[in-house]
Amino acid sequence: MKNYNRTLLAAAFIAALGVTGCGSDGSDGAAGEPGTPGTPGTPGTPGTPAGSVVTTVDNAYDFNLTLAPTDIVVVGADPFSLKFTVTGKGTRGADVPYTGLDKVALYVTSQSANTTDTGAPMLWTNHALANNFGSSMYCTLTGTAEARGGAVVDACTLVEDEANPGTYTGSWAHDGNAPVVLASGDANDLVRVFIRAYDVTMADGTAVSDKILSTPVDFIPATGELAVSAKDAVSSAACIRCHSPMEGYADTDMRIANIGAHHNYQKAENCVACHNPAYAGGQDDPDVGFNVNFNAMIHTIHAGHHIADKLTGEAKEMFGGVGFPAELNECTVCHDNGTQWNDNIYAEACLSCHVDVDLTTGVNHRGIVPASDAVCSGCHGAGSLSPIEAHSVDRRVAFENGLVLEVASAEVASDVLTVIIDVKLNGAVAANGTDLTQYLNKAKSGDDILIGTLDGNGDYVRGLSINTASNPEMFVVQSGKLTLTKALTPNQLDGKTLSVSSEMNMCGNTTTETVVLNTMLATGAGTDTGACDVAVPANIVTKYFMFDAVAAKGALTEDNLRFVSPELTAYTSPTQAGNDRTTADEAKCNACHGNLSHVKSPNHGVTNFTQCADCHNNSYAGSYHADVYKQAGVDADGEPTFEVVKGLTYNNRDLVTVAHRFHSGLFAGSTGAGIYLGTDGETWVNYPATKTNCQACHKDANAAGDAMPFFSGTGTLTSGRTSIAVSGGEFISPVAEACRSCHAHSGAAALAHFKSNGATVAGDNVMSAAGVPIESCATCHAEGKTYGLDKVHSGAAH
Repeated sequence: MKNYNRTLLAAAFIAALGVTGCGSDGSDGAAGEPGTPGTPGTPGTPGTPAGSVVTTVDNAYDFNLTLAPTDIVVVGADPFSLKFTVTGKGTRGADVPYTGLDKVALYVTSQSANTTDTGAPMLWTNHALANNFGSSMYCTLTGTAEARGGAVVDACTLVEDEANPGTYTGSWAHDGNAPVVLASGDANDLVRVFIRAYDVTMADGTAVSDKILSTPVDFIPATGELAVSAKDAVSSAACIRCHSPMEGYADTDMRIANIGAHHNYQKAENCVACHNPAYAGGQDDPDVGFNVNFNAMIHTIHAGHHIADKLTGEAKEMFGGVGFPAELNECTVCHDNGTQWNDNIYAEACLSCHVDVDLTTGVNHRGIVPASDAVCSGCHGAGSLSPIEAHSVDRRVAFENGLVLEVASAEVASDVLTVIIDVKLNGAVAANGTDLTQYLNKAKSGDDILIGTLDGNGDYVRGLSINTASNPEMFVVQSGKLTLTKALTPNQLDGKTLSVSSEMNMCGNTTTETVVLNTMLATGAGTDTGACDVAVPANIVTKYFMFDAVAAKGALTEDNLRFVSPELTAYTSPTQAGNDRTTADEAKCNACHGNLSHVKSPNHGVTNFTQCADCHNNSYAGSYHADVYKQAGVDADGEPTFEVVKGLTYNNRDLVTVAHRFHSGLFAGSTGAGIYLGTDGETWVNYPATKTNCQACHKDANAAGDAMPFFSGTGTLTSGRTSIAVSGGEFISPVAEACRSCHAHSGAAALAHFKSNGATVAGDNVMSAAGVPIESCATCHAEGKTYGLDKVHSGAAH
């Protein structure tokens, strides 16, 4: 029992009860002096100043995650560790720490020498896959994460440094080491690391539409030094030539915009994190039909249309309709970073295109059964069977001197036009009696000397061309020249400007690298019969001759030209650079197509716009492809079927209309060849670029270095074009026609919009070019306007 002091207890009760029974206790005394102030407390930690950190970003490219090799441990026996920083855009675009990140995924691969005699010399190994964990490892605030299938998996623990907002560390709190650590890895091998961030939003709470991926870091763990991969034979820049760039990223960090698979991992360097030998195989499974390893899969995808009849399963379904936009033999269209593609010979890469070759039996390999990849270089390491020789890589450069036509003069006398052309064949002046018709790739096709006039705007007016079918005698060389004549109507060329070019397509032999006689000319196209290896356009500089009021001797001119002809030395890479009258550029075409020579082959031997425009101009009405088709469904074999889009036709050959139509799928016929419309009538099947990226074809800048405008300051097009001729003798407005040549949904409502804004459309019965008024499209749609093309076609708008 506890004892208490009773006196103290009683005093306490009296004080508490305030006993008053003793009478008044008197008046209160005077207030005492204030006590000495207490010691001030310790100041609190200052809050984060407004605007010094961000928790949202406006665009994926504003989220900048930085990794340093010395802050990454993913090889050997040391415990996993990770440190990185993240910034976003603060006030006035300044980089400030990004705080609040709660989930990322870490992708780690190593590049090591192949110690076997099968496969590529260097191989990628995904660390997580090697540890049977999946393709990546999550890091979260709790150390666990929900995987795509819904299962809860171990994750690294993500912690943000309170003292340094925007700085994050990752550690492994579970048994063993983190699955991205390759215990058996060599610290001297190159390691590649990139991070994907999740749950990043814009200010309104909407998720950022693009994947948030860090720039891959390649380094050597033993030294912490940055390194360069020996395997990256294809750069992301090569892919971007066709698949468009993502906006906002630096030139040193280019991202691919339009890759549908897995919602786009943006870089070739990222794709190999999963598409590597760990997933290799599948080509022998008829239900799969392709090898998932990156080097093999990419070949099969891009060769799809060419090898469709040999594909099976998923490969046939997914890749059988893919048409490679360049020439399939031109390896360097994609392989732009070194010569590994030619130096490293192994079956996996070869069989991904040559899918009908069976190296276990020798079928389609001359009966040869190689013991391993190590012996392949015995035949294919050099000489005619090496990749560069067997595929005739860069073959068109060799034909620059194949057939060279130099237009010497154009004169008119007695209503007869005479054009003299100097001829060189295979680098030498053509001998007397050389009959150029016998060197054609195809008889009576691709055989014209293109001759026409220019209108007041510099646009082409065709009608004076001379071909071999009607005038074979004119194509026999005499004294190193062709002498071509054309009867004229009286005064036909008075005061006119004449254009002279060629569409002659010749028979090329890639072994001798010369233009040769087509020994099977009567049978068909030499490239079909085997008499010719390649169709080779004549190398010509398009010449323009101005005639006086009374036509006599034409004077060479470069005035008032819509298209500029390249020099002979630019045979494979013509360009409209510096010519602001034309907003598109062959250089842009060639970036994806390699060259324009094969695009219209074998029927037309052309390389640049000066030749295309002889037919594809605003004065040549009508079209062989007036109707538009879209996919209706698939047949019993899974092949797409097609139906006409009712009420949608095009009746002109203008280069702008045709180029837009072809690339938007509105030019495909009933078989859907090339790019075509999907079942919804909107999807552009097989178009590789971003739909709204006008700069995929159009110039980025004009001669002054400013953004290339589509409209002039007067509301007309930069080209000066004001009308297009269509069937029935009518003329229509060029802007509306250009718009609807991409927008297949341009039905009655769209036509009403066009007309209400000054456009003339088919059926308005305007029967002269002068009768077509200027459209008011530029009022709203010129660059810089509220609905300018630069806004509505920007990536942000879509």
